[in-house]
Amino acid sequence: MTTAEPFTHALLTDGATVRIRPAVPGDAERVLAFYDAMSPENRRLRFFSSGRRAAELAAARVAEGPEDDHRALLAEAGDRVIGIADYSREPGTTAADISLAVADDQHHRGLGTLLLEHLVAAARGAGITVFTADALSANHAVLEVFADLGLRTRRHFDGPEVRCTIDLTPTDAYLSATDRRALVADVASLRPLLRPRSVVVVGAGRTPGSVGRAVLRGVRTGGFAGLLRAVNPHADIIEWVPSHPSVSSLPYVPDLAVLAVPAPAVPRVAGECGESGVRALLVLTAGLTREEAAELQAHCRRHGMRLVGPNCLGLLNTAPDVRLNATFAAGPPLPGTAGVAVQSGGVGIAVLDGLSRLGIGVSTFVSLGDKYDVSGNDLLRWWEADGRTDLAVLHLESFGNPRAFSRTARRVAGAMPVLTVDAGRSQAGRRAAASHTAAAASPTMTRGALFTQAGIIATRTIGELLDTAALLKAQPLPAGDRVAVVTNAGGTGVLAADACAEAGLTVPELSGATTADLLADLPRGASAANPVDTTAAVDEDRMRRCVDRLSRCEEVDTVLVVLVPTAVAAALGDDLVGAVLHRPSPPARPVVAVLPSQSTRVELLPVREGGHVPAYGDAQEAARALAHAVTRARWLARPAGTVPEPAGVDSAAARGVVARHLRDHPEGGWLDPATAAELLGHYGFPLSPWAWAADEDGAVRAAERLAGADGAVVMKAHWPGLVHKSAVGAVVLDLRGAEDVRSGYRALARRFGDRMTGVVVQPLAGRGTELFAGVVQDAVFGPLVLFGLGGTATEVLADHAARLAPLTDVDVRELMRAPRCAPLVFGHRGGGPVDVPGLEQVLLRLSRMAADLPELAELDFNPVLARRESVVVVDARVRLRPALPVDPYLRRLR
Repeated sequence: MTTAEPFTHALLTDGATVRIRPAVPGDAERVLAFYDAMSPENRRLRFFSSGRRAAELAAARVAEGPEDDHRALLAEAGDRVIGIADYSREPGTTAADISLAVADDQHHRGLGTLLLEHLVAAARGAGITVFTADALSANHAVLEVFADLGLRTRRHFDGPEVRCTIDLTPTDAYLSATDRRALVADVASLRPLLRPRSVVVVGAGRTPGSVGRAVLRGVRTGGFAGLLRAVNPHADIIEWVPSHPSVSSLPYVPDLAVLAVPAPAVPRVAGECGESGVRALLVLTAGLTREEAAELQAHCRRHGMRLVGPNCLGLLNTAPDVRLNATFAAGPPLPGTAGVAVQSGGVGIAVLDGLSRLGIGVSTFVSLGDKYDVSGNDLLRWWEADGRTDLAVLHLESFGNPRAFSRTARRVAGAMPVLTVDAGRSQAGRRAAASHTAAAASPTMTRGALFTQAGIIATRTIGELLDTAALLKAQPLPAGDRVAVVTNAGGTGVLAADACAEAGLTVPELSGATTADLLADLPRGASAANPVDTTAAVDEDRMRRCVDRLSRCEEVDTVLVVLVPTAVAAALGDDLVGAVLHRPSPPARPVVAVLPSQSTRVELLPVREGGHVPAYGDAQEAARALAHAVTRARWLARPAGTVPEPAGVDSAAARGVVARHLRDHPEGGWLDPATAAELLGHYGFPLSPWAWAADEDGAVRAAERLAGADGAVVMKAHWPGLVHKSAVGAVVLDLRGAEDVRSGYRALARRFGDRMTGVVVQPLAGRGTELFAGVVQDAVFGPLVLFGLGGTATEVLADHAARLAPLTDVDVRELMRAPRCAPLVFGHRGGGPVDVPGLEQVLLRLSRMAADLPELAELDFNPVLARRESVVVVDARVRLRPALPVDPYLRRLR
């Protein structure tokens, strides 16, 4: 095998790492040795014969190397082949026959299923749609693997043999089955890291100020429940912990090795750990060179070690039977139920301190650092399965596989809140491509699409994250966005109402009956329209009854109580805050307090009957936290949605157009109008009629053929690479009659000279709402579908929203309502809605096209003219670039 051949690493169900790669001619002897090592019974089940000849022929076929119609994948552990899967396409079809073999001692580890998942991904990339396989009916193991794969499978029994047919069409059932297998494998692989039975700190210095010594002290004083040793060749005891000269000289093989050695020594120590059988590494060291980093990763993959770091603060697990604090943070956090994963150590310390101060505490904390291996996706799966975590907190500066992360996060968010600080919101350093679509797809919008679809609560600051965590931890989710504001000082009530409105909440006017009921029990001079001003004369009992009534009121969803200390309350000896800290029975709507005199940003105040009420120092902080809670409630209530199959789509023909264009233009580029129309036609987009004209007479003939009812046409100049036609004056409108058309053509020819290769002629579109839709392939996030206000000012007004493809029907509806221009689509000030089903179809077809064609770099529909009775794409631009199909959901380590 050469270094240029592709390979990947993936996890088995017991957490072990295997390498998967294509077989090459040089593997012939190793493949034959693999078959020879199989028991006679397993060879019979694989080849229908226990003789060696069938194995020799299979080995020769496997080792022929990758071809268009044949592919074989090997699974390796170290230098040993432990599994083989291959397919051979049936000539002239999209079906392929497959075979699968697993070493005798590797059964029941999920290896066969893992190989098939990778074979499915390779086959789909080659245009194969069906697998067929023949097996003996006695081969229960392989039949079970086929059945459990998650793809639609049919069986046909013929005597002692079974013919299996597996449909490779991607389905959510297949992805869900893959998710379940990934969860089991990931959690198993993380146990030595997060629940180790033994730990060694390598590089624990003799000087008190060293990082390694600080970590060793933290592990020891934190009461780690397992075995603990240090490695330092110059000391026998460090921090009252036995020290040894090397990892290989330890009296036992530790599960977890913490490395705090100089950067040049990290690869050597990692290699020693791997050779000794260590299962996980935590590398605190920063400043590794590219070569050192590559060597570290190679050791981890070769020996199956999971890796956190390098350049990180450490990790901890507060479970009573673990009690591991392998960090150099100043102090241990409060044990609790929040899982925390951060890339920045400073952010991690701030979050740990905040969660501890609030009394929420931490279940597991991992500082991911440079994130060479273990990622936020891994930690979400761990928290999903650990039985302790009920709140997930993430701070991620980068995403390795956003679409796989989105699936995991969406599933986890259904069980517990997932919060993040949305870091990197600026566009500094971004190189936007030339189209409106690419210009609109800012980092903020792209990340926002991911968070919105996955149900992740994205806050702008650490403080806002802690504000929201406090509310979600202490109170039930509100049923809606209606807030009742109660205050003993009118001015603060007005400010609170403003804060709610600015956060997107509603402060509704209360009904006459509710207002009368409240005023009957409040002091003279009170008002109760909402905000409810109880006046400074209110006492504790009346304040409590007011809050209780509102918490049961069907007209609101949350009660926000703003209290300021007054001399009147002090003279009466009343505790107005205590009035809020009373839980009505049965439990009613959420109650949130704002105490402007409070010295801290947020506190969780204990309720007399049990539980807590969040109290904020400022109404804006309370309102933002409440808005996040409302968003989560809505997300949980939304249907899951399905990915529809638009009618009239010919994906195979579209791929042919793409292949032809890239064959003629290997570097890719913007499509000419005819090729763009051909490609878009295969997806059934409602394109405005058009004609190409290479000269003045051709433009006249096209205008005569296409002129609308009023006889008017539009003429657009074209040359390769032209994108913003209006911006350069390449569009001439409202041409009527042959003389107008000739005059318009000559004007364009004078303006652009030899650059212009011709013109596009279209009927004048008429009146309608100008909208914008498009696709951009993000290098990290994959295809993104955008929608918003169109026309010449689309970039100036920047009224766009986005979602990651593929879109469900629910995603499409939410996308259409997300921009500020949504009222123009659904009806505004007596104006009826436009053709909403037609717009939905445009977006669904864009999503399908983006998912089908990884070569689709950018697509720009501007304007999409929407009317009550129809939707038409007036102008379309498409850019292709070479790209290989990538399965974002394929199980593999980074």
